Amino acid sequence: MAYCCARRKALGGMLLAGITVGTGVVGWKRFAAAPVELPEAEVCLDAPPSAYDPASGLALSAARPIPVDARCPVCGMFPARSKEWAAQVIFNNGDAHFFDSPVSFFLFVQNMERFMPGRGVQEVVAAYVTDSAQPTPPAWIAAESAFYVHGSNALGPMRSGNLPAFSDAGAAQAFAQRRGGQVLAYAQVDAQIVASLAPAGSHQHAEIDKKP
Repeated sequence: MAYCCARRKALGGMLLAGITVGTGVVGWKRFAAAPVELPEAEVCLDAPPSAYDPASGLALSAARPIPVDARCPVCGMFPARSKEWAAQVIFNNGDAHFFDSPVSFFLFVQNMERFMPGRGVQEVVAAYVTDSAQPTPPAWIAAESAFYVHGSNALGPMRSGNLPAFSDAGAAQAFAQRRGGQVLAYAQVDAQIVASLAPAGSHQHAEIDKKP
């Protein structure tokens, strides 16, 4: 099955789309989701899932190292090149997808049918984001228990605003005091916030903020 990845131009169109907020269930978490109409992708990139390897010694639902050739199914970037921002989703059959940032992760889970036709959020058994307080080596934390800072001056892999994640509310608040923004729990990161952060413009890679 081919998986298509919309370029950032397509993602930017989300800002112009009408958004109706509903309630979705992501297997392990209930959150505000929106059936956003995304425009057709300018280019289709293959971003197949990474299969579970029982020989790894890891539990099927455990956070995994990022394969160097894994591509983000949302933007096409290589998450292994921006590990300090990376996220991952694991499905009940062991497949995993990796993301270049929390924004791409939220875009994916809130619009999964667009990025992965035939699969639903009810198949997700685990999701992780990188703790910005310990980005190197990446410290994985459960996405639904993380605290996110929205509106800071930290720039993600796409050289635009993102959602630095923290395992501790105090660390998130300290970060917000230094670099601006407000602290949000997972359920507070709704579709409007995610759409406002969706990258727009051409699909270009840039030097990223290595220390969120």
